[in-house]
Amino acid sequence: MTASASSLPSRTQSFSVVLAIELWERFGFYGMQGILLLYMIQRLGFSDTQANLLWGTFSAVCYAAPAVGGWVGDTLLGARRTMVMGAVVLTLGYVLLGVDLGGQMALFVALAVIALGNGLFKSNAANLVRRVYEGDDARIDVAFTIYYMSINVGSTLSLLLTPWLQEKYGWSPPFLVCAAGLALGVACYTLCRKWLARIGSRPDFEPLVFSRFMAVLGGMVLVLAVMVGLLRYPAAGRACVWVAALSVAVVWTVLYRRASAAVRPGLRLAYLLIVQTMLYFVFYQQMVTSLTLFALRDVDSAFTVGGFTLFHLSAGQFQALNPVWIMLASPLLSWVYKAMADRGWNFPIAEKFIVGFSLVSLSFLIWWWSAATGGNHLVSPWVMFWAYGALSIGELLISALGLAVVARYAPANVGGFMMGSYNVSNGVAMYLGSALANLAAVGPAVASGDPAQTLPVYAGLFRMLFLLGLGCTLLFVVCLPFTRRWDAQHRAAQGAAE
Repeated sequence: MTASASSLPSRTQSFSVVLAIELWERFGFYGMQGILLLYMIQRLGFSDTQANLLWGTFSAVCYAAPAVGGWVGDTLLGARRTMVMGAVVLTLGYVLLGVDLGGQMALFVALAVIALGNGLFKSNAANLVRRVYEGDDARIDVAFTIYYMSINVGSTLSLLLTPWLQEKYGWSPPFLVCAAGLALGVACYTLCRKWLARIGSRPDFEPLVFSRFMAVLGGMVLVLAVMVGLLRYPAAGRACVWVAALSVAVVWTVLYRRASAAVRPGLRLAYLLIVQTMLYFVFYQQMVTSLTLFALRDVDSAFTVGGFTLFHLSAGQFQALNPVWIMLASPLLSWVYKAMADRGWNFPIAEKFIVGFSLVSLSFLIWWWSAATGGNHLVSPWVMFWAYGALSIGELLISALGLAVVARYAPANVGGFMMGSYNVSNGVAMYLGSALANLAAVGPAVASGDPAQTLPVYAGLFRMLFLLGLGCTLLFVVCLPFTRRWDAQHRAAQGAAE
């Protein structure tokens, strides 16, 4: 007998299983992110330069790892199994941080475990969402919107919670709470896994092959050793970042030379927009690096109105302003897009990127002005609130559309590679962003001093970032006629093919 249609899990039920574990995975990752840089500097005694570059290398590894994790899920273990394995590995990584052994090697191992777990988890969770709604383009857009919102819900909660726990109870409890969140996510999956039983990649529906499983475990040990080496030796990490960037550029060139004339306009547009997204991540990386240290040293924690204190935010908690603004602005932008469509107004991706970079430039103009005029006083936290707003709305106009660029303009036969190169390029950009943050690195003597010493340092970095953002915006405006022509040629080629 076959199960009746009513007894089978609905798409909503299947989606909710992935959504729950994704929410807790993001809770753990962003909770760790909120305090990790401060942990390096305040607990382990890292210099600003060491901490920023280590975070940059870690970010690059985290962005590159899902390409391998996706392959493991598709061809060896299955997306479901690999996703759960990734969640378990992530949990172990946060536990290792929570043990707080206090040594640099312990930190390198914990971060390598987290990066490995992220690689196994991230691409397979997203792949399962795609498979839940496969063949239903309208509902998959809605599903990924909800999926994106869950990321921001989880990150907001953890970014507010873990810095508070650290201030009250020390370094171990917040990392262990991140681990507990992942453990809860795995428990939710275990209880409701039958709702996802019909969703997955081919190996999910086959008996687990022991030899494959052992091969994956062996590969994980090897990758873990390589990651520890990259994190431990900055020169090795830097070399790998540049090798990755050069490799992507070479393969892009080969793909373009081999592409037909009809495909080339779309490829040119995809390359340009991916580079623009990459540039955004240079600015985005400042939230975890220079802006967190700026908040630690030079920003008042008390939000006041008319002399009345509303609430306080610590240095790590200021990062929560990003997902808060994402959640506030997402419905408004959706309404704007719909209103423009109803009136027949076209708002191409390239023009959204220009508006987005204008907002990024505005955010660093606000930070530059506040640091340059602060004198020897702490900067108002409302400066952080409004500048984070501009940066976050810029993110919605740039980063949130990055995957849409690949889906829309990359040829189907190289879509997988282009998605991978998109992630690698963003990882490279985040490393570059961390290196750029070191322009505001200060020594222990200055860091413990008054704002009159540190504000000019941050003002110099923010001024440079403002000018870089402004230059990018103007350059993209100059490129606009080309993007419009390439888009028209791409659409014409698609129409002819149909």
